[in-house]
Amino acid sequence: MAIDERDRLYIDGRWVTPHGTGTIDVVCAATEEVMGRVPEGSPADIDDAVAAARAAFGVWSSIDPEERAKCLRRIAEGLQGRMMDIATVVAQEVGMPVNLAMLIQAGLPIMTFSSMSDLVSGYGFEDQIGNSLIVREPVGVVGAITPWNYPLHQVAAKVAPALAAGCTVVVKPSEVAPLSAFILAEVIDGAGLPPGVFNLVTGFGPVVGEALVGHRDVDMVSFTGSTRAGRRVGELGAASIKRVTLELGGKSPNVILEDADLAHAVRDGVAKAFLNSGQTCSALTRMIVPRSRLAEVEQLAVEAAQTYTVGDPLSPGTRLGPVASAVQRDRVRGYIRAGLDAGAKLLCGGAEAPDGHERGYFVQPTVFSDVDPDSVLAQEEIFGPVLSIIAYDDEAQAVAIANNTTYGLAGGVWAGDRDRALAVARQLRAGQVEVNGGAFNPSAPFGGYKQSGHGRELGRFGLEEFLEVKSLQL
Repeated sequence: MAIDERDRLYIDGRWVTPHGTGTIDVVCAATEEVMGRVPEGSPADIDDAVAAARAAFGVWSSIDPEERAKCLRRIAEGLQGRMMDIATVVAQEVGMPVNLAMLIQAGLPIMTFSSMSDLVSGYGFEDQIGNSLIVREPVGVVGAITPWNYPLHQVAAKVAPALAAGCTVVVKPSEVAPLSAFILAEVIDGAGLPPGVFNLVTGFGPVVGEALVGHRDVDMVSFTGSTRAGRRVGELGAASIKRVTLELGGKSPNVILEDADLAHAVRDGVAKAFLNSGQTCSALTRMIVPRSRLAEVEQLAVEAAQTYTVGDPLSPGTRLGPVASAVQRDRVRGYIRAGLDAGAKLLCGGAEAPDGHERGYFVQPTVFSDVDPDSVLAQEEIFGPVLSIIAYDDEAQAVAIANNTTYGLAGGVWAGDRDRALAVARQLRAGQVEVNGGAFNPSAPFGGYKQSGHGRELGRFGLEEFLEVKSLQL
């Protein structure tokens, strides 16, 4: 395997040599081979990147929004030309099958930059209330810290609205899956943005991530990752009272009511749990079903799970690739063992390596039933292809089970009657709820309640996270 060697950081419109000499290996999830290397950045590199972003802010924030929109459009076009590169590298880093990676890992970032370009072109940055002129202005320098599961999508969900708003940005991508961020930097380098508007520094969270969050010249931090890490980001950001948005974990319920199209609902629910090998913060990992139909659900879930062919994410027939790392593989298998120890009913899968896949970070597609709503399986984010089926006796109990976690990122409701499904969806304490399998909308706000974080990404609500509001009394 050819190794993608990256020995420079992107700061102030140039590829620059980092202050240190350390490197970080990027490992292919399917083969456990080194596929790339990136610089191990330092606080000194963060200082340089933040200084460049601070210097560029005055110029970029004063540019007409229409011109910023044109820049975003050029970035989208540049990413369009690199779709196969992006899909291939993310499939290897993270494990998503490459055909899906083309649609999601490469397609969504393009859509985000394009839609934000369209949005900012017509956005009203000023309006009148009585004798006051209300002005919306960019927050300033933004530190963006992103995860490994949707590496470029999560970068785009922060960078596109921040740039549209007139902010400048320093990005710290996950060290597990950083290579697509370098492709974005290459595209931005060719898009004609002023130097310092976009900066990229790779490294480890406790070093460069904390240096970025705590930096006195960073006005806002946008973080996506685990709830544990989010607490630390919030703590560091509070020291300087900077704005912090957090998109954190989830343990999302999928409530199936008695009158639902059971075959459709279960098949879709398994797909939503196993997408990206379960490495999705909004995955519908708790299937909450009527006790009277539990046996039917179990059979349908097993039949659906067995269609998820495990294999190399670059192979055409693969429906379920590996998880992203040895740490993640061991964590997921540990949760499966914990479920067995707690007495949950294993319908398919298990903690052993899938047949023929002892090498690579593979986990069997696993379905449990008879899961206690208060157990570890039902309460903690597993981030792997593990589905828990939980039975309920009436609708009120279904809603109570759905809301019985510290998380509130996403959810789903299925019913034969749409109004009934909507009524239940309104009762779920979550930031985004699918009704009868409603499709993901990249222009709708995305974010959570409770310990799933605060703030919203995507669309108009995502843009407004990066704006301050000023009243000019006339």
